[in-house]
Amino acid sequence: MTTSSATEVTEKIGENLPFLRRYARALTGSQSKGDHYAATTLEAILSDFDAFDRTVAPKVALFKVFQTIWSSTGGAFSDDEMGLAAKAQAHLSRLTRDTREALLLHTIEELSFAEVGYVLNQSEDDARALVDLAYKEMSKSLSGKVLIIEDEAIIAMDLESIVNEMGHRVTAVARTEEGALQQFSKEKPDLILSDIQLADNSSGIDAVSKILSQDEDIPVIFITAFPERLLTGEGAEPAFLIAKPYTEDQVRSAVSQAMFFSSTETLQA
Repeated sequence: MTTSSATEVTEKIGENLPFLRRYARALTGSQSKGDHYAATTLEAILSDFDAFDRTVAPKVALFKVFQTIWSSTGGAFSDDEMGLAAKAQAHLSRLTRDTREALLLHTIEELSFAEVGYVLNQSEDDARALVDLAYKEMSKSLSGKVLIIEDEAIIAMDLESIVNEMGHRVTAVARTEEGALQQFSKEKPDLILSDIQLADNSSGIDAVSKILSQDEDIPVIFITAFPERLLTGEGAEPAFLIAKPYTEDQVRSAVSQAMFFSSTETLQA
């Protein structure tokens, strides 16, 4: 490969790296584990540029290399995991192979079924079937209580409707940081859906951080119009992040993933 071609590939990888890191974190439920897989993917490409398929979209090519590494290691956790991580691994063992990957690739990363099939070495029809199966299998894993932190009434109502239809229960809807902390003290949720910028200029990030200081095992999904504020590559980042405007499928997918793991390293320093 020529120097100019290598530079072009490197630039394309850089443009899509935030998406890979988001996908890897959501897939593993962990910032550290997800970033480890993302870094390993980059190392594999840099050592062999031919591994990066330039006949498909750069994002698809990047995810294809990741998937090769992910599947070769068996995915997610090692045998020495304990506690919540071990519990998540037990859940994983009961799922059909590639279902969670297909769900995330199609809903969160917005790959077409044909592209999902390419990444997973499946046909387009099989990829579609995997996504349908993922919803069915993960919906049976568990249901729980959800705290919504969102100051826009219409969005809050929409999120509450989606969550309820999935079989979960919304404990409360908070519009401010103070309100979120008050609602958390009244009833502990199993999951938090939070915007970043709240009413009265308070911060969803600060609210979540204070809640996690009391209970670090509550999974959190940030839904925000400003994803760049949390995807800087510096410091702790959320394992689950959806950009506004979102789709119902994206919310359903993220909620299923977060509930499935029942724990994440969201915003822990």
